[in-house]
This record gives sequence, C-alpha cells and structure tokens, in this order.
Amino acid sequence: MRLNRRTLLRSMALLGASAAIPARAQESIWDMFARNRVLREADTEGASQAARQLIATPEPILSYDTAQNLQFAISQYEPFVAAGGWEEIPREVYGLRLGHDRKGGVALKRRLMSSADMPYQERVNEMIDEQTDAAIRLFQARHGLQLTGEVDEATFYAMAVPAGTRLQQLYLNLQRVNNMAPNLSDRYVNVNIPAATIEAVEGGMVVQRHIAVVGRVDRATPILESKIHQINFNPYWHVPTSIIRKDLIPYMNKDPQYLTNNRIHIFDGNGNEILPTQINWQTEEAVNYLFRQEPGAENSMGHVKINFHNPHNVYLHDTPSKALFGENARFHSSGCVRVEGVQDLVAWLLRDNGWDPTRVSGMFSSAERLDVSINNPVPIHTTYITAWANRNGTVSFRDDVYNFDSQGRVAFEA
Repeated sequence: MRLNRRTLLRSMALLGASAAIPARAQESIWDMFARNRVLREADTEGASQAARQLIATPEPILSYDTAQNLQFAISQYEPFVAAGGWEEIPREVYGLRLGHDRKGGVALKRRLMSSADMPYQERVNEMIDEQTDAAIRLFQARHGLQLTGEVDEATFYAMAVPAGTRLQQLYLNLQRVNNMAPNLSDRYVNVNIPAATIEAVEGGMVVQRHIAVVGRVDRATPILESKIHQINFNPYWHVPTSIIRKDLIPYMNKDPQYLTNNRIHIFDGNGNEILPTQINWQTEEAVNYLFRQEPGAENSMGHVKINFHNPHNVYLHDTPSKALFGENARFHSSGCVRVEGVQDLVAWLLRDNGWDPTRVSGMFSSAERLDVSINNPVPIHTTYITAWANRNGTVSFRDDVYNFDSQGRVAFEA
C-alpha cells in the first residue's frame, strides 16, 4: 500500500462518505449481459502478473534500504490511522469475486481504495469488475496469499485487521530491521519466518527468492545468525528424539508398517540394527534408539541438506512434499526449513567451489551420497519480519504466527 497525500485525503473522505446503494430486487437481462462481459473480458492472469511484479522487486526484505522504506510507510500510515483508518468490512464481503453483483461489493471497493490497492473513484456500485479483481489480487500479493481474486477466508481475515494494528507492525519491524542490519554482509541468506520465504542476497540485491515451509507454532523455527558451511547430497535422515516421541511412536501405533514403508531403520547404541517388533510402542522405549531413513525419494530431506552451525539442530533441506509450497500458511515443519527450487540455492552456495546448476542437478539424479564443504561459508539469518516495504511504496504484511508482534518483541538471541 502506498498512501501519498492525495490518496490519504481521498481515504479520509471515504471514512465519512455514504455507502448507501439500493439493493437489487431482481437481476435484469442487462445486468446479466454486463456480468458476462466482465467475466469474458477480464485479464485475470495479467492482473496477477502485475501484482507479483509490484512485490517481487530485487530489494531484500532485510537491509538498510528496508529500514528507510519502513520509515516512509510509517509517515504515510500515521495520519491515515489518526483519521480513523479503514472501515470494518461487513460479512457480505466474504466470497466476493469477479462477476458478482450483490451486497458487499461497495464495501469491498471502499476497503480496497482505503488501502490504495484500488484507484479512488467518486461513485462505485456493487459489481466486482475487472478493476476490483485486480485490486483483490494486489491485496493478496501484499499479504502473501494465493492470488485467487476471491475474498476467501485468508483474504477476509487479512482485510479485517485494523489499520492501527498494521501501523504497530510497521513500528515493530522497523526496530527489528535496525537491530539486524548492522550485522549484514555483502552476501547472505535470509529466511523470513512469517513470510515463509528465503532470499539469497548479494551486493544489496536479491539474486534468488524461494518459497519455504517453516516450523509450526508448537515447533517454531528458531531465530538465529550463523554461516552455511556444508552441503549434504542425498543424505541419510537421523530422526531427532523430539520427532521420535511426537510423531514416530503415534505413527507406529496407527500403522505398524510405517517404518518399513518409509525405509527407516532402527539401530541400538552399538550400531546393531533391530526390528520394529522388538520395541514396545505403547511406551517411550523408542527414544533410546537411533532411527535412520535411507536416501531416496521418500527421504524427508529430499536430495539435499544445507548445514549451518546452531544449537537447535535445524537446517535447510529439500522435501518430497512439494504440494506444501502452494499453500497460504506454510507452517508445517518441526523447526527445519524446506526450500522450493533448492537446487538453485545450492548452486549459488557452491559457486566458489566451482559448481553450477547442471552439476547440482546431476547429483540429485544420481542419488550419490556426497558431503561438500563450502569454500566461503555464507552467512544465514533466520528472521521474524511481519511488515516491510520496497522502494516503489508497496507495503507487505504477514500474520503474527508466533505471537512475537503481540508480545512486542524486537530483539532476539541469535
């Protein structure tokens, strides 16, 4: 959202303007023709692409520039919030999409104009036209949602957040960025947990951006600073004790073939393999053993594991569960971070080792076990940034998934 002086004045006017538009008793044939024309002529893919371009600039989420952009956004939001912010959206807005012509359309347009996702108009009607569809998609892009063009559950929830709450997010995240920016180097990886995204940054610009899956609320991805020092191709997965206790034991009680089907072997303290039937799964006896999943398509880490020193035993990795990358809320892991398009990130990390994407892809295909130490370890930051802005004035927000915003936390132990 970009609120310049003109947009601000118009948004203030919206706060006091009347939204009284008479409801239709019955749709006429002309109304039906109008709706069909909207559906036929709307360029929804073009609208989605335009929304993505406003978000996917080469500016990092974490940088000194981000701090400046946040300060500018705050200067725009403060007078708008002081004037009352945007109106609360009614329930009728839920489910609206292109071609709909019913109660709630005017309120939706007023909401989108107030946040500058939609150009200001003096008079609006209930029809969700092509311009409104484009505005919904821009709103969704700014909030990290799937660009459906429909006011679905996640979109409705994001629209319902008051402007004052968004301003508080800007304040908090400005402090967070200012705390972290002095520690940045020329080349680094940033995992932004609330956005579930990863940026590879070099020379102050994003050279790669990846969708991620991060830790769920009860198994949060830790916030830290470290250096990526090693790549494990086609790794074994040694199951952490916490996952043995919370996941494997319940899975085995439901399906005694779970370990066998997923190629997970059990070893005692002397390295001797034992059978699943030798363990009492009605107890926590299993935590006394080592569980190792073999490399392959079923392996929970996929084809690669990216290591960095930390006391939490977390890492970045590939995954066989690709469908999770298409979700709005990608908080499913046990603390580690799954990376979409991970082969490109690995090639970038191993660039100074003489690797390129073709060689990395070859390792994925070969299933060969290989550990490679990175010649020039790359700094990594896992961060908690729920609001940021870019140079063109577009402001993005994310949900406070770990409740750090509500706690007012601006500093974290690395």
